Amino acid sequence: MSDTRPGLTPEELDAEEVTALPDKEVVSILDLNADLALAIHAAAPIDLGVAANANVAAPIDASVSANVLSAGSDAQSLAHQGALITQGIHGDATAHSTQGSTIDQGSGTAPAPATTDPAPATTDPTGTASGAAGSVGDLANGNLLNVNVNLDGKADIAAPIDGAVAANANAAAPIDASVAANVGTIDSHAVSIAQQDAIINQNIEGSADATTDQTSSISQ
Repeated sequence: MSDTRPGLTPEELDAEEVTALPDKEVVSILDLNADLALAIHAAAPIDLGVAANANVAAPIDASVSANVLSAGSDAQSLAHQGALITQGIHGDATAHSTQGSTIDQGSGTAPAPATTDPAPATTDPTGTASGAAGSVGDLANGNLLNVNVNLDGKADIAAPIDGAVAANANAAAPIDASVAANVGTIDSHAVSIAQQDAIINQNIEGSADATTDQTSSISQ
């Protein structure tokens, strides 16, 4: 069986049409036109009051001993800690926050409304649609897809924030650690002794008060 196929006849070649393509500098697969008109008014008054009384104590005692790849060796670690901590707070933590906001976002000129009646699409003899917001173009004219986007928006944003924090705190964290290790050794001894004596007295006399007043008048 032969795979030879007959070629085109001279009459068929004469019937073929050729369209010249534009230069590659002007050829575009996607033609996108975006027209954005935005009017944004934003206001965020923030008022915060913080008051705190705090005592912090953190005695730390550590001991480390190690034998690595050593035969007939001892590793000993001893850590002893005695801590006496007395913490007292006599006082008041008071936070008061007052916020008055008057926001007027009604001024300004609204953007012009977007055109909602695009011209009807027309088709030329070559089958190219034009005049619509989104249309299929002709590669000979430089574009396969034409897209036009019009966006008009207006946003008024207001977020008054008022906060108050008051705190009294005592913190104590005695830490005692002892580590002894033998790694890859023979006839070795590792001894670790950790002893901790901690006496902690914490006392708070006072009050923590947080008050906040917020008055907002917003016109949008």
